[in-house]
Amino acid sequence: MATDYHHGVRVTEINEGTRPIRTVSTAVIGLVATAPDTEPGIAATLTLDFLAANTGVIYTAVTAGSAGNQIRIRYVDPGDVSQALAVSVSAKDITISLATDLEGDIASTAEDVVTAVNANADASALVTAALPGSETGLGVLSSVTFTNLAGGIDEPFPLDIPVLVTDVYAAIGNAGISGTLKRSLDAIADQAKPLIVVVRVAEGIDDAETKANVIGTVTASGQKTGMKALLAAHQRFGIKPRILGVPELDDVDVAAELAGIAQQLRAFTYVSAHGCETVAEAVMYRENFGQREVMVLWPEFTGFDTDAGTTVTLSAVARALGLRAYLDESVGWHKTLSNVPVNGVTGISKDVFWDLQDPATDAGVLNAADVTTLINQGGYRFWGSRTCDTDGLFPFENYTRTAQVVADTMAEAHMWAVDKPMHPSLVKDIIEGLNAKFREWKALGYIIDGKAWFNEQANSETTLKAGKLYIDYDYTPVPPLENLMFQQRITDQYLVDFAARING
Repeated sequence: MATDYHHGVRVTEINEGTRPIRTVSTAVIGLVATAPDTEPGIAATLTLDFLAANTGVIYTAVTAGSAGNQIRIRYVDPGDVSQALAVSVSAKDITISLATDLEGDIASTAEDVVTAVNANADASALVTAALPGSETGLGVLSSVTFTNLAGGIDEPFPLDIPVLVTDVYAAIGNAGISGTLKRSLDAIADQAKPLIVVVRVAEGIDDAETKANVIGTVTASGQKTGMKALLAAHQRFGIKPRILGVPELDDVDVAAELAGIAQQLRAFTYVSAHGCETVAEAVMYRENFGQREVMVLWPEFTGFDTDAGTTVTLSAVARALGLRAYLDESVGWHKTLSNVPVNGVTGISKDVFWDLQDPATDAGVLNAADVTTLINQGGYRFWGSRTCDTDGLFPFENYTRTAQVVADTMAEAHMWAVDKPMHPSLVKDIIEGLNAKFREWKALGYIIDGKAWFNEQANSETTLKAGKLYIDYDYTPVPPLENLMFQQRITDQYLVDFAARING
């Protein structure tokens, strides 16, 4: 305070106590796909015309999209004699100072203005000028105040730019027909209507070029392309994609890169056993991965494709993305993908022998090798809950996702505490807030239990003096009931009172 003296009353707010902790959003899909014939953007336009004949000029933004609507054009009467036609540009404002004659009257025609605008480097970088098709442009113009171009619409899926989809059906309508985007969006929509971060990449002249476009890079200007563009979603939209997939394009090279992206985002990714024709090949394919963030799927689904007009192979990965989002929204992130009916499919692309009571089946071999397979029992379902984890602590899909959700929720909910004065009351508030969240998750069935505490050994005087604070917590995820075993016995003890039951 500037002074301690005050003749009156003061109120000092002391804002202490626990803060509510909000669980991070989990049902957000990150999708990388191709769509060569997606809807294009629309360039903004403006037609300036006057009552006099042949005075029309059509201005069209050079770059399609809504940004063109910010371009403004005006005609200025210089108010002096013998002035030359001049074009100047400031930001997105184009000023056209019209020519005048010896009497000070405007002499510029529409044709003159078209020529001048197109010849000016700054103006032509923003717009192109043209005469309407039926006019000669010989009419003399008049002054007009700044007028905006209008009608510019952004391209729905620009290349290598993350796009947040909130209406999956509208996105399907803008996705074209060829490529993987429409099919993937349709597969997701069959299961749920989640938020989707879409990155569209260009189809190459061959598979190798397409693969390079999918994997992406970082340009000299710092722009991330391909699947790396998913890393920019949080800064653009305030949300992280946490369910990742590249349906139909996820060969082993793409899948390996995608696993790294999943680790950076604390996300989970589904990949197909790409190109595998047999159970043995799928089992060997799984050996390419050791990340807890990865689940391998084999084989694919089949179903009717309205565009093709026939039954085709349908991506299991695309349906896993949608089903995972559905489960997050309707049940929770503690439930695995396995044993839930999948919508929109009518078959399986390969014969997979499965029996609920026999482990010596195709499905049993695949699950034992950490490959999630597909079955048909009361509807088509994914069968298997295991990840590619080699550490042993995160064998199940929901173990990984629980770890991710707990870590991000606890970290992101405590930005408010950073740089606060580190009094014991602050530490106590943080710990109480953590334990309140664990009690909430336990009550909802998301975890078995969890607890936070102050670690006295880690928090020495030197550590605290350096502004560091260690708070420990543990938790137990909910294990899926993967192996239900009944113990059946035959006994004659129920015959002991046989006669008594008859006579009684």
